[in-house]
Amino acid sequence: MLVFKRLTAMAVAIGALLAASGAALAAFGQATPWQLGFQDSATPVMDSITAFHDFLLYVITAITAFVLILLIVVIVRFNARANPTPSRTTHNTVLEILWTVVPVIILAAIVVPSFRLLFLQLNTPPADITVKATGKQWYWTYNYPDNGKFEFDSTMVQEKDLKADQPRLLAVNNEMVVPVNKIVRVQTIGNEVIHSFTVPSFGIRIDAIPGRLNETWFKATREGVYYGQCSELCGKDHAFMPIAVRVVSEQAFNEWVDAANKRPDWKTAGEAPAAPTAVAQARQSAAR
Repeated sequence: MLVFKRLTAMAVAIGALLAASGAALAAFGQATPWQLGFQDSATPVMDSITAFHDFLLYVITAITAFVLILLIVVIVRFNARANPTPSRTTHNTVLEILWTVVPVIILAAIVVPSFRLLFLQLNTPPADITVKATGKQWYWTYNYPDNGKFEFDSTMVQEKDLKADQPRLLAVNNEMVVPVNKIVRVQTIGNEVIHSFTVPSFGIRIDAIPGRLNETWFKATREGVYYGQCSELCGKDHAFMPIAVRVVSEQAFNEWVDAANKRPDWKTAGEAPAAPTAVAQARQSAAR
């Protein structure tokens, strides 16, 4: 028993240390080495996902602890030395009712917030802006049908071309730009194969399937740059198909849209208008 207590204390200490280090390494809009837990939330949907995850963690921990205690009791009290004459009881009505009713209550407590979260994710509210994301091999093409119907390709920045503030394998040449505190409808479709549009900080993941238009939504509440990746095994360059979403003020977004509509050649030139980028970086630096 002394050895068991020491092992338990050691496990608790290691878990607390890892949890603390994970919280300290949590990044804004992207993952970091040795990070534990989710990325920082930037949308109401991700807030709900995080709350549901934490609730389930408490439930799972309580169930695991209860089962562990039962196992220890069985080992200590009902081994051959402590209980040489075992009971021949085969049924216990109260116990059988309890182990049927209690799991049903637990599942009912889980299913209610689960359905509420699914409803929040799958029912798109009236959108302020629509962005169509087309998955191609192996990059994304973004189209803004509500803002002039311009479109552009977004490809990964090669490591040799990275700037100081750009993360490796996540930075792109043309970012998807959206306004803060606005409901953004994201429509996805695949060009050749199935892709998956995923941004962890927004709590969104939706497949991009050839011949089928899917949609999801988010409402970013903080300005900044948020990264994601294609989360479907879509081919040899699957690992090099990042997503970068820059959230800017409404004024900066309108300026970016005006600049994009005045430059019909910027898609082929590979350089998006830079006005909102400078504004967003200045605001993000001031916030930090």
